[in-house]
Amino acid sequence: MLLDTLAGNAALKEQLSARMKGRGLSHAYLISGPEGSGKRTLARLLSAAMVCTGAQAPCGTCPGCRKTMGGIHPDVIWAGEEGKGLTVNQARELRTDAYVRPNEGERKVYIIQNAQAMNAAAQNALLKLLEEGPAYAAFLLLTDNPGAVLTTIRSRCEALKLSPVSPKEAEDYLLRRYSDKPPEEVHQKAAACGGILGRAVRELEGQGDDAVQAGGRTLLALLAKGDELSMAEWCVTLEKWDRESMGRLLARAQLLLRDALVTQGGGKAISGGEDAAAVLRAAQLPAKRLLSAVDTVEQLCAAVQFNVSSAHLAGALCARLYTP
Repeated sequence: MLLDTLAGNAALKEQLSARMKGRGLSHAYLISGPEGSGKRTLARLLSAAMVCTGAQAPCGTCPGCRKTMGGIHPDVIWAGEEGKGLTVNQARELRTDAYVRPNEGERKVYIIQNAQAMNAAAQNALLKLLEEGPAYAAFLLLTDNPGAVLTTIRSRCEALKLSPVSPKEAEDYLLRRYSDKPPEEVHQKAAACGGILGRAVRELEGQGDDAVQAGGRTLLALLAKGDELSMAEWCVTLEKWDRESMGRLLARAQLLLRDALVTQGGGKAISGGEDAAAVLRAAQLPAKRLLSAVDTVEQLCAAVQFNVSSAHLAGALCARLYTP
């Protein structure tokens, strides 16, 4: 079954497979997980299942599945730009379009990106469609912060939460997808992605975020330096970052700090290249100090999943990370 192409998340896939074999998929899902965890992949697979004409949906071979996975099915509509939520006018236009019957299949699927970024007016416009829309219409709302979605919207959707994959699942997936890459490079990216495959994919495809990688090294360097003023000045610059970038920076810092602890204990760090020097320097800090830093960054990584601004995250980082 095509659903097996989603890495990890075995329990979630079993749940969905049972639904497909039983009473069928719901008309509305709220798909949540960190950036890069596979929300768009799952949305494509569910959309394919909803327009599939094969014996076992999603079969992956029928015209409906092939068109959906290729991004050209006329009844699978992606709404919302990257980093932006639907406006109230766009939500109303979507509501109007939903009453136009499907072009090819029995279902018409709307994939709504960045659901957490919609304001209350847009969400309320969408709510009416979830409550009163035509039976053939289905809605997949994608979000990295389900808490920012109105309770009334969440109550009308089935929740699907994606989890980070295990290191082995990450490496197996990446080795299959990037068989042309050196296995050592794939292993390093799999170990460093923290179970979020999208991060490894971006780096293996040469789309890594240089600012995030440099930021992780800067954080470790300032922590090792022990200069409160320098740390404060750098944290002020982070207030201009968007929340997704802050999340990636914190995840990167979390990895480097853990590597510093491993190095301090005589183990082999995952990080290499330019990161190695920063890790070695941070490894000279007292273990208690490193453990405290890891705990701080882990808590802030969790806070990113809620509607916390970059300014608040940067302030908390500065206040809690530096120890006189």
